[in-house]
Amino acid sequence: MEKNRLLELTKELISLNEKAHTRYLEVRETKEKGDFFTEVKPFADHIKEIGDEWETLAVKWLNDASRKNIHPRQIVHTNENLQMVSIQAFFPETSWNKFKSHIQSIDYVLNQLYNELKS
Repeated sequence: MEKNRLLELTKELISLNEKAHTRYLEVRETKEKGDFFTEVKPFADHIKEIGDEWETLAVKWLNDASRKNIHPRQIVHTNENLQMVSIQAFFPETSWNKFKSHIQSIDYVLNQLYNELKS
């Protein structure tokens, strides 16, 4: 049952990572910061809640399943990166290269885990 929940959370985080990326592209184009209380905080809180549950389940699953391609440390870093981009996505002054690198790294780990869970 935990594997199904982990799969569900992983899918949701993939979607939220894409939303953060899309939001950042909009903010860079318009040069308008997101409102902290109505946009930034609710989005960041949502990602933190899901990310923390995901991290706990993913690390437990990896420790039980012992996968070669994904390590618990990557899970922890991915959750930290998700929380970082969930805030940075609303600020046009965020470095494009760093943001893009974090988005790609998050996407890679989430998709690797998703594919492992599906097999």
